[in-house]
Amino acid sequence: MAGGGFVAQDGGRNYAGQITAFVVITCLVAATGGLIFGYDIGISGGVTGMPSFLKEFFPATYKKSHDVNENAYCKYDNHLLTLFTSSLYLAALVASFFASVITRIFGRKTSMCSGGLVFLVGALLNGFATNIIMLIVGRLLLGVGVGFANQSVPVYLSEMAPAKIRGALNIGFQMAITIGIVVANLVNYGSSKIEGGWGWRISLGLAAVPAIIMTVGSLFLPDTPNSILERGHTEKSKKMLQKIRGTDDVEEEFQDLVDATEAAKRVEHPWRTILEPRYRPQLVMCTLIPFFQQVTGINVIMFYAPVLFMTLGFGQKASLMSAVITGTVNVVATVVSIYSVDKVGRRALFLEGGVQMILCQIGVGTMIGLKFGVTGEAVLSSGEADFVLFLICAYVAAFAWSWGPLGWLVPSEICPLEIRSAGQAINVSVNMLFTFIIAQGFLSLLCHMKFGLFYLFAGFVIIMTIFIYFFLPETKNVPIEEMNRVWKAHWFWGKYIPDDAVIGGHAYSSKNNSSA
Repeated sequence: MAGGGFVAQDGGRNYAGQITAFVVITCLVAATGGLIFGYDIGISGGVTGMPSFLKEFFPATYKKSHDVNENAYCKYDNHLLTLFTSSLYLAALVASFFASVITRIFGRKTSMCSGGLVFLVGALLNGFATNIIMLIVGRLLLGVGVGFANQSVPVYLSEMAPAKIRGALNIGFQMAITIGIVVANLVNYGSSKIEGGWGWRISLGLAAVPAIIMTVGSLFLPDTPNSILERGHTEKSKKMLQKIRGTDDVEEEFQDLVDATEAAKRVEHPWRTILEPRYRPQLVMCTLIPFFQQVTGINVIMFYAPVLFMTLGFGQKASLMSAVITGTVNVVATVVSIYSVDKVGRRALFLEGGVQMILCQIGVGTMIGLKFGVTGEAVLSSGEADFVLFLICAYVAAFAWSWGPLGWLVPSEICPLEIRSAGQAINVSVNMLFTFIIAQGFLSLLCHMKFGLFYLFAGFVIIMTIFIYFFLPETKNVPIEEMNRVWKAHWFWGKYIPDDAVIGGHAYSSKNNSSA
């Protein structure tokens, strides 16, 4: 059977220009939009493991967590507690559709600025919360901010970056997410030591800092040439393209942008258009990649790392420190992805990361199953605890150089301009929907499936790794407006792409793998 196609290394059109300091700095500033998402992912799990926070807002869970007769797997199983974490992602799902319209009509930077302001209000509400309603409303506002940021930042980065370093610059968004997570873990570790039981307010309130960074940073950002042209400012768009490429010789690339924009203007209903057969590859990828990214189980580790470690018998401080360690591994492994994504390509990272995650999930599930069984009554020795932590760190590393950054990069770079906002909205909304489902259901699933939950996630990773092998072609070094040529050359997707959709009239050469 035919395998996924590879794009030839030198297959992309070589536009004039260079990598300018202006575009690198601009992309780094834009990537800080990932800080708000990362900080929230890291902060919620630590806060929900703080006794003072549980005692004030979730007294039933606090009492249950100290009940020696309660099954260890079920001590934190409380739907209201998980709603505190998951409500953000439900709001982000809804917000992503509004953000799609704003991103297209008013530009990418306007969407980023709007998201930062709403996130700031939500952070202040959470920091000063006196009841559960304030907490949930604050979380919903945080979700709106995340929805706007996740809709606009990856698209902004893909449009600003030259093709040959688009992967590295786009992964700056994921790097900011991982930095946000580890900073949040460190804040949780420090605030847990505050006497008086109000440290959780520091943890939640400091979410205002990344919100301010994103909001202020977006005010100084230029909009992308694609977005400027999309809104009818031809000469301004050309000047911006010349500025970010560091040369006046941008005629070839600019003409491709003009052609793509003219095609986009003929599309009155991008949501209806993306359902057409010619956009089937983009629709499938923008739906399945974010779905698969979430069912890896990564957010089980990122959201609930402290709670998970406490379930396994770690003390509170040891649990928080273990979360710091996994967060640090996350950052370092993301650097690996930045270095390698435009060299070894997207497919190689997806496939290696998938295999490594499968082995680690099976290892963690087996270790917990042998030690804790179904009762959850056991104590890990120091060596056993270190081994579990090692497996979890290896799993986090695999995700951080594969599905973490590539789950945002690939959907943002494969859609032509006429469906780009719709495609990214689908990507964000599917991501947020399944983030919500996993976050809301994890503690209950852990209670009912015990160690078998890790085998469930390993099964999903096996399926998605097979999917990538057969259905995702290589997209490294391909100019974003020429991506249809990649799909046309693919063994499966080629039949959906009409000849008139391919710029230059010919498809990239591709090598097909064969498998029995």
